[in-house]
Amino acid sequence: MTRLVHRELAGGVATITLDSPPNRNALSVRLLGDLEERLTWALAEPEARVIVLTGTGPVFCSGADLKEQRIEPASGAADAPVTASFPEIMALLWESPKPVICRLNGTARAGGLGLVAACDFAVAPLTASFAFSEVRLGVVPAMISVPVLRRLNPRAAAEYLMTGEVFDAARAVEIGLLSRAVPAEELDAAVAHYADMLVKGGPEALAITKRLVREVPAMPFEEGLRRMTALSAQRFTSQEGQEGIAAFMAKRPPSWVPAAPDEEKPDAEPGEEKPGEEKQS
Repeated sequence: MTRLVHRELAGGVATITLDSPPNRNALSVRLLGDLEERLTWALAEPEARVIVLTGTGPVFCSGADLKEQRIEPASGAADAPVTASFPEIMALLWESPKPVICRLNGTARAGGLGLVAACDFAVAPLTASFAFSEVRLGVVPAMISVPVLRRLNPRAAAEYLMTGEVFDAARAVEIGLLSRAVPAEELDAAVAHYADMLVKGGPEALAITKRLVREVPAMPFEEGLRRMTALSAQRFTSQEGQEGIAAFMAKRPPSWVPAAPDEEKPDAEPGEEKPGEEKQS
């Protein structure tokens, strides 16, 4: 059976690609299963330092596969396929100790915006559009509100989650949904810019800093200073910290910086395509 999500590893970057363009990369049970498997692989793969989540076709992700959401009247909420493994996937992205970049190849709607919000960085072409369309279907952006409401400012969240109005990429940057919006021809360069910088950071330091960005603002000021002083001392004396300092003094790359991409081969499973090869069914 053809995979709906593909994987590739090069230069310390694991790229995970949604590949179900006939239904606009909708979150079908099958796609979600493939996506969870691919994310689990990327998190466990030692050579993967950064994760890039992207898609094929003109749409990044259209949200839930509505054909799968039509259930028999007697069925209960527990039978709704939309809950499949979607919560676990958003948690994997949000809690990932490895930085995650969402490379939006195009438009995103509803549940697709949950994926966007759960990633650390999100870059989209200026031509992309977005909408929380759930209320117009009589449903609610419930699961995705967990990461989304941590990104959007409150006024914008009320405006777009309650109206379902379509908004553009520039507005998505303004309200906190995207990190950056660029011309389509600059998309790959913008993603590479982030990835290239991230692989230069210590793996432990990146994982800890990711937590700091989220947790420190909620700490009382004096408590924050006390805890962060202890953490600073711990990291300066850690093995990773000492290697970073030694590398800086010796004017060499630290041991964690991956080899150049042209020294590595893309990772692919048996029967799965490598760059330049046709996909195997």
